[in-house]
Amino acid sequence: MDLVFRLTYNPVTWKYSAKYAYPLQTRRLERDRTVFLDAGYETDPPLGLPLEPSDEPDRPSIQLYHSIATQSDIGGKHVLEVGCGHGGGASYLTRYLNPASYTGLDLNGRGIDFCRRAHPVPGLSFLQGTAQDLPFPDASFDAVINVESSHCYPDFPGFLREVDRVLVDGGVFLYMDLRKRKHVAEWEAQLAESPLTIVAGREINDEILRGLDTMWSSPATQERFERHTPVFLRRLTRGVAGAPGHGLHRAVQNGDMSYRMYHLSKNVTG
Repeated sequence: MDLVFRLTYNPVTWKYSAKYAYPLQTRRLERDRTVFLDAGYETDPPLGLPLEPSDEPDRPSIQLYHSIATQSDIGGKHVLEVGCGHGGGASYLTRYLNPASYTGLDLNGRGIDFCRRAHPVPGLSFLQGTAQDLPFPDASFDAVINVESSHCYPDFPGFLREVDRVLVDGGVFLYMDLRKRKHVAEWEAQLAESPLTIVAGREINDEILRGLDTMWSSPATQERFERHTPVFLRRLTRGVAGAPGHGLHRAVQNGDMSYRMYHLSKNVTG
């Protein structure tokens, strides 16, 4: 897992992944209309969200987004998602939770083009841009969402300052990511030292493992993986993608990796 983490979850490789790896991933997956690139989430007993039949195949990923976003009420709010990937979470949250507007931002230009084609949802828009220099005026949004993305950013404290800048007073940052266990204390210190206030935070390893197990038990997941992944890359890719018995899944299971979910808020100034 150390090699997988260094290659994939490392700020040093962030700009190269954005320029080459992420657009290549989009090119491989857009033909299947793969709209989620994140881990899954499941509770015990099962969360059991009511979903339309067309959304049911993506239940584990949808439940992750739902659990993050419903830490606060985003209904009627102006929402920004930083690192929106292929837009599946943005589409779900816009259609089911009824924000006033939802903007998905990602560094991957090809991914943004795909999002615009795949998700013609009223109130939902997509923009290419960087998390390190958000292309919006101060106090533009009531809520910022960030899912399993910030571990790649070159300057995480700088990203938190940007989130604080674009939030209105009292706005919320709804956030989930992962870190190696030995870096959790540093991660939490960076959050505590940011301009934002931590309202709630917890580890969600058990829920992530159930979600990954559900995803990988699907024949559709197995078939898609084998169709899009060259044979010589399958071992590495299984590790990165959380397949049971491989890198990331093992690291979460044995506690070497920690997934955590947070609700932070921007202080109201005088």
